[in-house]
Amino acid sequence: MRKEHDFLGELDVPDDVYYGVQTLRAVENFRITGQKVDSDFVQSMAKVKKAAALANLATGRMPEEIGRLLVAAADEIIAGKMLDQFPVDPIQGGAGTSFNMNMNEVLCNRALEMSGKEKGRYDIISPNNHGNMAQSTNDTFPTAIKVCLSFKAKKLIAALDRLATELEKKSEEFGEIIKMGRTHLQDAVPITLGQEMGSYASSVRRGIKRIEHAVSEIHTVNMGGTAVGTGLNAEPKYIENVAKTLSEVTGETYRTADNIIDATNNTDGFADVSSAMKNTALVLIKMANDFRMMASGPRCGFYELKLPMRQPGSSIMPGKVNPVIAEVLNQTCYQVIGNDLAVSFGVENGQFELNVMEPVMAFNMFNSMNYLTNAVNGFVDKLLVGLQPNTEQCQAWVDKSVGIVTALLPHVGYENSAMLAKEAYNSGRPIREVILEKGLLTQEKLDKILAPRAMTTPGIVGQ
Repeated sequence: MRKEHDFLGELDVPDDVYYGVQTLRAVENFRITGQKVDSDFVQSMAKVKKAAALANLATGRMPEEIGRLLVAAADEIIAGKMLDQFPVDPIQGGAGTSFNMNMNEVLCNRALEMSGKEKGRYDIISPNNHGNMAQSTNDTFPTAIKVCLSFKAKKLIAALDRLATELEKKSEEFGEIIKMGRTHLQDAVPITLGQEMGSYASSVRRGIKRIEHAVSEIHTVNMGGTAVGTGLNAEPKYIENVAKTLSEVTGETYRTADNIIDATNNTDGFADVSSAMKNTALVLIKMANDFRMMASGPRCGFYELKLPMRQPGSSIMPGKVNPVIAEVLNQTCYQVIGNDLAVSFGVENGQFELNVMEPVMAFNMFNSMNYLTNAVNGFVDKLLVGLQPNTEQCQAWVDKSVGIVTALLPHVGYENSAMLAKEAYNSGRPIREVILEKGLLTQEKLDKILAPRAMTTPGIVGQ
């Protein structure tokens, strides 16, 4: 054990760990989720710290040897090392100070070790004086959130793009399969299964654009603002250059906010990102529900789709198979919606020059991105790729429906169409049979009007 102290007193710290006294206090104080900070967030904070160290080296304020050691330690974390050295709970009081100091302690103790010094020798390399130079939790923590969200968003957008692409393939593949469209859960007019798949793809593409736009807007950062955005204890040259340095470290373009005080005390950009995910989740819920209903049965439901069989569906009913992949996508999206509410509460509860609720915002946004990415990839791999149409059943519902009578309106008028629909419904006879019996249209004309392409493509009905 080694002894470390802060202004609250002294604690024993295991000698084999790189974190220190302030991390230990946080572990003791914040036992909330039972989880640790997201590893992507750890690496994102290390990128912020590397950028800060490089910017401080450029001003001449950071001693060269210490700065280079801090950069080297940060590079190790960015490479995936020492990720087990961040035990603080992701939901924590203090606006993220515990995580910021956890990072500072790990960086400094690793730097001390690399220089041949003992861990805990903060008189040589200090978490506060060197690890946190020209910084505050209030600028590093939200900046690291933005870096992490940008990283995770790439994975989510890639998953959604896979989904949209596969739906577009199904749209092409199922393009000639006629089926009944439904409104109010009642028979409406025909549509092709391909058209339905294309509509799902279009809605997913719209979700991608929402997320891309929201994430692009959070590339404005408040680095150099320090505690309240005024830049206290930061060199003007540091403030001018740190966003450029962060851009070089991350490979993305970040810029310093025009009003750093505003960027320090407002977190509405996070609300935009969370809302974009929520809105996309709403679209996915609708799609998954449609798949579940179209696959219902198989004997006593619509059974227009054949989903891949993934696991037995019941502990008591032999042979039952459930649409589990669509169900889990639904449930994931419900969680994303709940996470968005937590983010919304966090955003609205900032006071004066800081929003101290950023930890819960980060926790929920990161979870939403992780969960949604996994669920969407699972939906593509385990359901959509192996999806098969039940062409015969789709056609059977069209043949039985009276909804196709709508296509007759331009040819026999509304009153005759209503009469035909009523008689077909009451008698249970096919609508074609009733039309021919009444002599309102010839067989040839009827075939043209009720041809699948004519009923699903504007401008060619009856031609």
